[in-house]
Amino acid sequence: MTGPDGRKAELEARNAAMREQVSSMLDGLQRQTAQLREAQASALAATGEATSSDGLVTVRVNAAGVVTDTALSPSALRTSAPEKLARSFTEAAQSAARDARARADAAVAPLQENVPDLPDLFPDAPSLAQLIPSAPELPEPNTPSSASKAPVEEDWDDFEPRSRFRKDRW
Repeated sequence: MTGPDGRKAELEARNAAMREQVSSMLDGLQRQTAQLREAQASALAATGEATSSDGLVTVRVNAAGVVTDTALSPSALRTSAPEKLARSFTEAAQSAARDARARADAAVAPLQENVPDLPDLFPDAPSLAQLIPSAPELPEPNTPSSASKAPVEEDWDDFEPRSRFRKDRW
């Protein structure tokens, strides 16, 4: 049977072990928080870029998929019908948004590996994964939206812009 001094020493040893465990957990939490901040910064800085399959349009987007820059090939306005050029813009923007999302996902992917969820720690707790909404899926390339018109098949290879100031119109 242990006396009061033995019991006190045992409690002090347990408290010291508990303090060490809590300290270690806090250090780990601080490391993970720093890694999370870095991953979030990388994800928010992700950009995407894509060129349409016909090479007429190049689009750059930010991490949210918002267009930040566009470039047209020198022949885009001379050789394309407006409808074809619009499809090229849409295709390039969607591809660039997919590229930006893939880069953002890659930035945070290492932090999502081997991370316990609340139900793993506390039975009957809600899953954190279910509380975080997933990003909406982007349409596949060249998939017309329901609001767009049917694709126009004409290609204006011989398209010549007409100026309202041309003498032969008067």
